[in-house]
Order: sequence, then C-alpha cells, then structure tokens
Amino acid sequence: MSGRKLFGTDGVRGKANIYPMTGEMAFVLGRAVTSYFQKNFSRRPLIIIGKDTRLSCYMLEQAFSSGVCSQGGKAILTGPLPTPGVAFVTQSMRADAGVMISASHNSFEDNGIKIFDRTGHKLPDDIEVELEKMVLDPSLISLKVGEELGNAKRLDEVIGRYIVHTKAALSPQYSLEGLRIVVDGANGAGYKLAPTVFEELGAEVISLGNTPNGTNINLGCGALHPQLCAENVKKYRADLGVCLDGDGDRLTIIDSHGEVIHGDKLIGLCGNFLKENLEIGKTKEVVGTVMSNFGLESYFNQKGLKFIRTQVGDRYIVEHMRQSGALFGGEPSGHLVFKKYSTTGDGILAALKVIESMKFYDRDLSELAGEIELFPQEMKNVNVARRVPFEEMPEIKKAMILAEGKLGKEGRILLRYSGTESLARVMVEGRDPQLVNTLCLELSDVVKKSLS
Repeated sequence: MSGRKLFGTDGVRGKANIYPMTGEMAFVLGRAVTSYFQKNFSRRPLIIIGKDTRLSCYMLEQAFSSGVCSQGGKAILTGPLPTPGVAFVTQSMRADAGVMISASHNSFEDNGIKIFDRTGHKLPDDIEVELEKMVLDPSLISLKVGEELGNAKRLDEVIGRYIVHTKAALSPQYSLEGLRIVVDGANGAGYKLAPTVFEELGAEVISLGNTPNGTNINLGCGALHPQLCAENVKKYRADLGVCLDGDGDRLTIIDSHGEVIHGDKLIGLCGNFLKENLEIGKTKEVVGTVMSNFGLESYFNQKGLKFIRTQVGDRYIVEHMRQSGALFGGEPSGHLVFKKYSTTGDGILAALKVIESMKFYDRDLSELAGEIELFPQEMKNVNVARRVPFEEMPEIKKAMILAEGKLGKEGRILLRYSGTESLARVMVEGRDPQLVNTLCLELSDVVKKSLS
C-alpha cells in the first residue's frame, strides 16, 4: 500500500464528481493506462470498459473511454457487466487491460475504477504506483495527434461470452432443474445476467433487485441487505436465496429456512467439497484473510487442509494463490475465488459451486453449514480522523495487551483500517460471547478516543 496516493485496497474510489472520482481524473487515468500498455506492448492497446448501474457510471465511462481514444487506444464498452465478467472478457478477447467502473457494495453516490491486466488479474501495487505518477504529472504521457488517435465501440454481445463461461463452472453431471431460487441482483451489474444464468441451467427463479434506476444500487437489497431475499425464500418456499453485491463479485447465501449462511461457513463447505473432489490443488491450501474466524481454521485443520491468511482484499488472496498454486480462497464478506474458473471473486459462479456441493452431498445447505462451528465474533467500525499505526498509540497498545490476556489462547483480536473508508475496524473473537462483546466495546471506545 505504501507509495500510493490514489489507489486503495481495490482500485480508486470516492464520491462521484468529487476528486479523485471526477471525469477529469478518469480521462487522465484512461490516458495513463493506455500509455502504460502502449509502452510495454508497442501497439494500439485494446481496453475493455465495464460498469455497474450507478448514475455516475455514464460520466466516468465516457471520460475514461475518451482518455483511451486520445492516447491512441481502442476501447470496447460492455455496458453493465459484473466485475468478474470484465476480468473474463479481458482475458477472452486478449485485450491489454480491463477496467471496471463500480464502487462495489457502496451506495450510489460513490464510484470507483479498478483495473485488470491482460490475464484478468488486478494490477499489482508497483504498476498502480507507475500509473499514479502519470496521472499526477500528465506531462509524462506522450501526446498523440492525427492518425495516432484511437476509437471506441459498444459491444453488448460480450455478455453472452461471460454467461456461457459461468454456466460451464457447474459440473455437467448436475443441473438446477427442480430448484426454486430467489436471486437478488442488488439493482447492480448482475441484475439481468444472474437470473438468466440460473434459469438457463433449469432453475425456477424469483428475481429481486432487478429494476436499477441509477440511484437504487445496493439500496435495501443485495449481499449487504439480505433480509428481503430471506423473506421471499420463506414466502415462496424456495430452496435457496442468492444475493449479489453491486458489482457481482461477492454474494450472500440464504438457506431454505430463510437463514443467512455466514461467509466463513461457505468457505469451509466449498473447501472441503473441492478436497473430496480432488480439486483443491497439490498444496492442499485454502487461502483466506485475517478477517476469517478462528473456527474456520480449526475446521480445515481437522480436514487435513492448511488455512493461509493474507491481508484483507480478494486481490491479495489471488496474489498468494498465483504464487503458491492454491486453487481456492475467500473472504467472509462473500468473495469466493475458484481459481480454476475465475481470476477474481465471482458471486454467480460461487453460488453455482455451493449448489453443486449440496447436490454432491445430497443434503440441505443448513445441515452442511451446521458442521462448521465458528467462534463468537464481534466487530465494530469506528470513524477516525487520522490513520496512525495502532502499535504507535500507547493507549491502544495497552488496551490490546489487557484484552488478549483476558481472551487467552482460544481467542483473537484484530485492529485494521478500512481500505476504502475513514474507518478503523475492531474485531474480537473467542469462546465466551459475553466477554467478546465486552472487550470489543471497550477496545472500540479506546480507538475512538485516540483517533477520532
């Protein structure tokens, strides 16, 4: 993260039309991305540009595309397409880079830009630093004129490529026939595409969050607000509820009883399923983050699997997977990465693999999830005015030592800053739920007094 001024955990993000998420910045970033890949591949770069359904996407899509054209690149505009779809199409069309305009689970007032390389993977930190230098000093970008200028076109049919690719992730020995699924598209990038995938595989689909208007993305729906989906699962006696977030790279799953399944339990279920199907990889690793519950790690140990933790963000999970050869990883927030099929988190694909595991074991999801015992966990978000390393704050350090002493060996404390918001996240887990709650409140109070 060091040395980066614009890029956060997952691309550039902020309030739309306020720096850095302005049309002017998007234009220069479009130039910088095109110039970088032009310099490295000595030809007209092909850039895929996808987006979600936010009102501000029109502005940023056109601005970024304009930057690509002004620098001699060729832009292909896909229209609304989930983040994993942009990554796949970039790789499938052998483009030089892919760009997703979205602020993921944030409200419609926010927006963001994340960039993929030609292999469909998010850019590493060192390339983001180089792009930032060009954005902050446009004189580093050579000017193109006359016949050197590029062009853009809209290509809606690329969505069909992604649908076919995603459906192929479900083992051919299974179908979704006989299943009734409630699908909540969060009024986002997957609002139309997700129901199509499940229907074409044979499921009866009840669609929610499928009427985007530019301002209702993630509003009371989707992965962060699964209550409406849960109610409809019970109302229609559905077998499953699938809730995506605004850009479709994560999901929340609801069982047939209308209960939300914890993300760590989905990781546990899918990890063991892949192991039993000999698809876990030679390393026998499952890659997670520091946010995953200690109970998940304990479960994998019992199953003969190693659980490796990275910093928060599916990009860091994928980076480790690429280095180690691991084939599966995920975050409790609902990012599940099946490396055999995708280069990033994919909510629709992950839902298909969860359904496949249910069919493999021939058991209800609630039963399968019930086998994974998680420790009581409490997390508080604290608004902060500054980001000082926690270990440099004596009051916080002292409170941490005291809390860890009370928890003992079967507990864990994690303090971290959000990568996208001015928040400190305080997480405590242990065997005793009352103690966990008390310690989390006490630590949150100390952090608030020290940093707000």
